[in-house]
Amino acid sequence: MMDIDLIREPDWAWIETEEGSSALEKGTAGWRNSDAGLEFGIAGGVLGISISAPRTAVKRIVMRWKHGLRAGGGLQVYGDHWERGYGDLEWRQMVPERVMPWYAIIHDGAHSFGFGVKTGGRSFSHWRLDRNGVTLVSDISCGAEGVLLGSRILPAAEVVQYAGEEGESAHSAANRLCRSLCDTPVMPEQPIYGGNNWYYTYGVSSHEEVVADARFISELAEGLSNRPYMIIDDGWQINGNIPEYNGGPWVGNRKFPDMRGLAEEMSEAGVRPGIWFRPLLTSERVPESWILKGSADRCLDPSHPDVLRYVAEDMKTLVQWGFKLIKHDFSTFDLLGEWGFKMGSRPIGSRHSFSDRSRTTAEIIVDFYRAIADAASDALVIGCNTIGHLAAGLFAIQRTGDDTSGKGWERTRRMGINTLAFRMHQHGAFFSHDADCVALTSFTPWQESKQWLELVANSGTPLFLSAKPGSLDAEQTEAVRNAFRIASMPQPAAEPLDWLRTTCASRWKFGKREAEFDWYGEEGIREEERDSIWWK
Repeated sequence: MMDIDLIREPDWAWIETEEGSSALEKGTAGWRNSDAGLEFGIAGGVLGISISAPRTAVKRIVMRWKHGLRAGGGLQVYGDHWERGYGDLEWRQMVPERVMPWYAIIHDGAHSFGFGVKTGGRSFSHWRLDRNGVTLVSDISCGAEGVLLGSRILPAAEVVQYAGEEGESAHSAANRLCRSLCDTPVMPEQPIYGGNNWYYTYGVSSHEEVVADARFISELAEGLSNRPYMIIDDGWQINGNIPEYNGGPWVGNRKFPDMRGLAEEMSEAGVRPGIWFRPLLTSERVPESWILKGSADRCLDPSHPDVLRYVAEDMKTLVQWGFKLIKHDFSTFDLLGEWGFKMGSRPIGSRHSFSDRSRTTAEIIVDFYRAIADAASDALVIGCNTIGHLAAGLFAIQRTGDDTSGKGWERTRRMGINTLAFRMHQHGAFFSHDADCVALTSFTPWQESKQWLELVANSGTPLFLSAKPGSLDAEQTEAVRNAFRIASMPQPAAEPLDWLRTTCASRWKFGKREAEFDWYGEEGIREEERDSIWWK
């Protein structure tokens, strides 16, 4: 077993305010300085952390526990991401400066030990691990400023730990940890599969083309009782043809003159209609008080109650048109001004400020997600560029990685396979884990793409095909039909067998069956790509 215990008061604690950092002294009434107080409570194996600060604008709480862990030669550590993965999720050796958002797992070859904060919390929390101790940083700021709690006592975080059984796989331990972190996961009633038009249209489509897409996907799922979805991605909205802009208002453009009628035609074709939107960006003239302070794109501020009502009305409109699955996108970037892989230890380090200074950024985001979930009614919600740890328990499906590609293979190999493997333990514990589409185009090599199709179909996670109607040959058509048949039925969650040793898992377990995939072919990594491979 590993000599580490976090379900106790920390050995040190301090806070960061707008004026600087201040150590807290432990006393009979908790940990305090001249204004702020930190209290800890243990119940049911969970460590609750609460803070009060009547007069001080607080940004972060920092806590540290000593441990008896020693970094042996076989010790490996997994750390999660703030939002989606970017092909960079991995097991590493102990790296003291490594920021591990939300939770972390240690594996020594025989045992696993995981620790994290519960989902849906009121802070952005990350961990650091070094040879002497574990540090937890809980960011409770309100945008770029400190939160003004006043008389409120904030339950900032709840810490949970899980000690794996001897011989238990790291994947199993990670899944059990995640199940202990989320009390009320939401999952779709049936397996999710179907089509998405993004990776062959890239936003250039029409009413008639979407109807053709729907018929195409429906034919590929002929005879299946669990009917597929067909998602209309970006490009349908009135401003969809403006370069470098993909916001609202959320009404159809001249190529999409009748959104309600389109949803009806899609349903008649035998699919369940789905649609994409970006809720916090619009060119509509709205009150200045609705605009997020410091936002260069003039995004909406969801801490304002009228903005939540506005977003909810957009959501309700999509549902009333007849769409059964809503994919909402870009809100993390719109709110925090940064992509997850650039956030580091300061996920809320942006210039953006919220109108309501009394709530933390995490609280504002959770309330925003809840407004979307409530307005969706019976429609399913996919969060994309959303924060899975805050969305768990509210959204049934979560896009857990950055985009795959219809313009080449390398982006899909890096993003899709890494995401599927390293977020697989969240599937069923937080939500249904969507590693993004299988694109079949003239630019995506069939030899690798057919394996990606097979892997996703058998993984038990959502399968979305992105292929132009009429573009598949006989072999591809048969492969997709078979993949849809498998994906339409419940499957055991796949397990990556070599994820401890590589960022691109090739060996997988599906129930009792194992399979190995070749993601490289004879050419290896292809550097000449039509799509963005910014990591090169």
